Amino acid sequence: MKIGIILETKEYEKAWNALRFATTSRKKEHEVKVFLMGEAVECENVTHDKYDVAGQLKAFVEAGGILLACGTCLKSRQMEESDVCPISTMIDCVNMVEWADKVLTF
Repeated sequence: MKIGIILETKEYEKAWNALRFATTSRKKEHEVKVFLMGEAVECENVTHDKYDVAGQLKAFVEAGGILLACGTCLKSRQMEESDVCPISTMIDCVNMVEWADKVLTF
């Protein structure tokens, strides 16, 4: 199955659970893309003792998941793209939704 996930929050537990779902889906051999939008583009730098958001983000990428990040959202926070968080566009988000069999939003 092709799963598209739109993540719009950097709230520890919600972002952590969304990324755990994405990573688990990859481990079950689904194709998974995650589009980070709004404050979720900050997830690479989110640390918490109980909810390791950055660690889950890394695990997702290491499991072969595809990560996309809204370029406008990055720029509005004076952030740059990274190897983990490449700049993407709304066209990329639309393409992901069209590609996916299922789309989840967190």
